[in-house]
Amino acid sequence: MHQAASLQFERVMDELVLWHAVPEDERSPAPAWWWGPAMAVVDAHEPMRQVWCCELGLGDGSSFAEGAHALLELFAEQTSQPWPDDFPRKADIKQDNVRELHPQPSDDSAFQP
Repeated sequence: MHQAASLQFERVMDELVLWHAVPEDERSPAPAWWWGPAMAVVDAHEPMRQVWCCELGLGDGSSFAEGAHALLELFAEQTSQPWPDDFPRKADIKQDNVRELHPQPSDDSAFQP
């Protein structure tokens, strides 16, 4: 396995630990930036570190490929991705920061009858 792929996967695993430390109801959705490192090791059959196997809920000696599949499963039911500021915990939106969006006039001039 390429060293860069291994380092990126290690970064994801460090972030996963932080993400799992947040209570589930306060946790952001899994971030899209995990997708690339997971795909980079999806064919790597070398065994992962024991602590990573445990963090992903896999058995000892599981491969990077199995770890990648476990990460990708986190995206299976998601309907949105977090902004970087919303990771690992959902950002609290203060009422002062909420802007009301007003309807804009439409420009139908391109669709003349």
